[in-house]
Amino acid sequence: MFTTVWAASPQPPSEGFTPNWSREGFWRQSLRQVVPLTGGGERVRIRLSNAYGTSPVRVAEAAVDGRRLSFGGRRGVEIPARGEVVSDPARLAVAAGESVAVTLYFEAATGPATFHAQAFAPSLRGEGDLLESAEGFDAVSESWYFLSAVEVAAGRGDGVVLFGDSLTDGFGSTVGADRRWSDALARLTGRPVLNAGIGGNLLLNDSAWYGERGVRRFGRDVLGQAGVDTVVVLLGLNDIGFSETDEQPTYKPAPVVEAEELIAGYRELIRQAGSLKVVGCTLLPFGGSDHWGEHAAKVSHEVNEWIRGAGEFDAVVDLHRVMAGPGDPDRLHPAYDFGDHLHPNDLGYEVMADALAAVL
Repeated sequence: MFTTVWAASPQPPSEGFTPNWSREGFWRQSLRQVVPLTGGGERVRIRLSNAYGTSPVRVAEAAVDGRRLSFGGRRGVEIPARGEVVSDPARLAVAAGESVAVTLYFEAATGPATFHAQAFAPSLRGEGDLLESAEGFDAVSESWYFLSAVEVAAGRGDGVVLFGDSLTDGFGSTVGADRRWSDALARLTGRPVLNAGIGGNLLLNDSAWYGERGVRRFGRDVLGQAGVDTVVVLLGLNDIGFSETDEQPTYKPAPVVEAEELIAGYRELIRQAGSLKVVGCTLLPFGGSDHWGEHAAKVSHEVNEWIRGAGEFDAVVDLHRVMAGPGDPDRLHPAYDFGDHLHPNDLGYEVMADALAAVL
C-alpha cells in the first residue's frame, strides 16, 4: 500500500509569478526539485501532472536521488494532455523528515508547464542531461514543475491534507527552510502531512493565476491522495478579501461574497469528503491588511461564528482566537505577523500547527 508523503497542487501556467519557467517550459534541459518527505518507506514512486497541458509532454528520463525511474518498465514516459502518470516503484529507503531530489530530463520541447507557483523552495534548471550530475544547474526558480506527489510503500492510512490558500502554501515562511504549518504539523505528529495550499486560491471562483476553485479541485488535491484519513480546511479569506480591495485576480473582478455563500461552499467540501474526518479552521485575523474592510469584517465574523458553532465539521480549530493580538481580536498578534497583517511568520505557523495537533 502506497502513501503520499509529499504533494503540491497543480496550477495553470502563468506569467504572474516571477521568476518561473511555466510559460516557456523546457527543452533539452534537466530540472531538479528537492522536496521534503513526511513519511518513510523502502520503495518510492512519483506522480507527474500535465493537468493544464494542451498537448502531451515527453519526459526522456527521471530519477530520485540518482536512482533511475521507469514508467511501465520504460525509462521515458509521455504525460497525456490534461492527465498524469505514476512511475514504477524504485527501491530506495527514505525516512520522514528527509528530502529527496527528483530530476527530470526533457529532450523534446514541453510547451507551457503545469506547475505549482509558490514553492518557497528552490528548483534548479540546467542544459542537457544532468541526471547523474551535481553540477551544471545554473538557473533557479521558486516554483515546482510537473511534479505533483511523492509516494512511498508505507502501508499507512493516517495521512492529513491541509487544504487552503497562501496561509497553507507557506507565504511568509523562510524560503528553503520548510517552515510552513504543514511542515511543523508533520514534525509534531509524526503523521504524513500533505500541503494542498495554493496562494491566492478561492473557495468559490476560478482564477487564471490562482487555480481552480476549492470546491472543484478538492477531488484531485485531497481525495486523489493515497493513504489519507483527515482533511483540514482553511480557505475563504481571499473570497472575502479580493472583493474588498483592488488586489484582485486578473481574470476578472472578484464577486462580492456573503457568508451564506461561503458556508454553502464549506458544506460542499464536507459532502465531497465522505468518510474522511474534516477539520474546520476559523479564518485568521486580518485587520489592517489589504483584504480588510467593513464588508470583509462582517462576513469573516459571520463565517467564523458558523464554523465555531454549527457543529458541521468533525472538529474545529479556532485559529482566529489563537492567532489574535492583544487588545484587538481582528489583528494578527505582532509576534506572529510576517509584516503584511495577513500572513504569519515562521513562529506563527508553528503556533497554528500546535493548535491543530491538539484536535487530530
